[in-house]
Amino acid sequence: MTLNELIPPEIKLILSACTGDDAPTAVRVQRVESILNGPAGDSVRAALGSWIAQVASVDVLVPDEYRKWRPLVRDSIEFLFSRLSAGRLAAKLVAQADLPLDTPPARRLLELIARMPGIQKLGQVIARHQRLDPSLRKALSELENEIRDASPKAIRAILAEQLGPNLRKYAVKVDRSIFSEASVSAVIRFTYREPGAKHREPGVFKVIKPHVRKYFTEDLSLLQQLSDFLSKGNGYGFATRHVSEMVSEVRVLLEHELDFKREQAALVEAVHTYRINTAISVPILVAPLCTTEIIAMSEEPGTKITEVFPGKPYWRRRVAEQLVEALVTVPLLSRDSSVVFHADPHAGNLLYDERAGKVGILDWALTERLSRDLRRYLALLVIMTVLRNPGGVRDALVHLASPSERRDPEKLRLIQQHVESFFKSLPWNRGAGSIDAMLLLDEIALEGVRFPATLAMFQKALFTLDGVLHDIAGSEVSISYLLVRDFIIRLLVSFGLDHPPLSVSDLIAVERSGLLYPGRLGASVLFGARPENRSEVR
Repeated sequence: MTLNELIPPEIKLILSACTGDDAPTAVRVQRVESILNGPAGDSVRAALGSWIAQVASVDVLVPDEYRKWRPLVRDSIEFLFSRLSAGRLAAKLVAQADLPLDTPPARRLLELIARMPGIQKLGQVIARHQRLDPSLRKALSELENEIRDASPKAIRAILAEQLGPNLRKYAVKVDRSIFSEASVSAVIRFTYREPGAKHREPGVFKVIKPHVRKYFTEDLSLLQQLSDFLSKGNGYGFATRHVSEMVSEVRVLLEHELDFKREQAALVEAVHTYRINTAISVPILVAPLCTTEIIAMSEEPGTKITEVFPGKPYWRRRVAEQLVEALVTVPLLSRDSSVVFHADPHAGNLLYDERAGKVGILDWALTERLSRDLRRYLALLVIMTVLRNPGGVRDALVHLASPSERRDPEKLRLIQQHVESFFKSLPWNRGAGSIDAMLLLDEIALEGVRFPATLAMFQKALFTLDGVLHDIAGSEVSISYLLVRDFIIRLLVSFGLDHPPLSVSDLIAVERSGLLYPGRLGASVLFGARPENRSEVR
């Protein structure tokens, strides 16, 4: 049997429409769209899903160590692309046909998900999953960095249309090329001059890509349908339990990233939060050049934070410590009644200026607020975990739970059981810390105990930050150690007067727990879990 005979007739029909004569791309797209909308549309779509999965070479994209995931990935690709709207699917099919025959599978995949913000965002969520193997996370992150589906001409047209007279008023000069891209927005550099000023200032425009709002609703609908399809089983029991959660996270991320007014307000508040810290920088809003589709801000100097000081472990450790201060210590130990925190601290959003010694925090689309009470019990949870105090950990978790859960004896019993199990299984020679506390909280939440949504966002942010810290300094930097150290320094310098978010009674409880720590550690040596070969505090 020849290769031609192996190709289903429906695919031959599509290939003919895609490649036929030397017709322009628009004409070929229209031909394919007519077939998809015609009488044979359903049978063609059914064949196309399988064919696209073959073209994307799922077996090559998914490494051997993840072979059990291949059926799920293959079926997901078939499901999504067999249900994509005719116009979008037709354009993708023509684009695939125009690629050279030897195009690598990863490049074909990028072309397939071009202008699909929902699917691109799902890939980013998967890449940051705490339990994913580092090699696969790295591969997915590299795919994310290769997103290139915006036209500089289209971005400049949006700027001209929406800013009009202000471009002239502020003598704006926009670069010809796009500086960087993400799934939702494109960033392009510019310079401007305030009216009456002599010097020009550098800045960046962050602009929502023109196709994003157009395709946003369809992408979310497709993802929800995919979630429902996978949750029915189909033999993927090992992998489907988190699909619904990831789809919900994608929805939240996209909704926040499209709300530019919210991000502009978050930027202003972040500048206020870090106003007295000279080692942390946040972009400053250029308000007259902002709209609901455009954010204009100062350009922050620096290098991607995971790439600084190569071959210099001491300096990389110092950078990691500064990063913990910027993203954890400052918001958690703030005196304010409510404080904003950055909920998406992946490496692409973090810069480091080696000359100035500053951490630059970019992209404030995904932020949440922490009340003083929430920060109080978060701090107690971490401290009591470090001090191996089961009672203190249990009490902190109970206060962090939603109000209705605190009145439910069954939920209180679940919390107690998980805390006891955690400390029984904790080896005596391994310190526990913030990441252990977040994993414990995660386990309890999976059992049905509800916690505030803000807490879930902080938890995910901490997991993401932990991965970045590991990329910078390995296991040498501990979030919990630095948090406790900075709290103690503030306490001593202020002669005990500066102790937010903890109350005086909290300080007494912590001091009492610290005095009893040697006894608890001794009990762990005698009766606890087997020792480990490592002793770092996470």
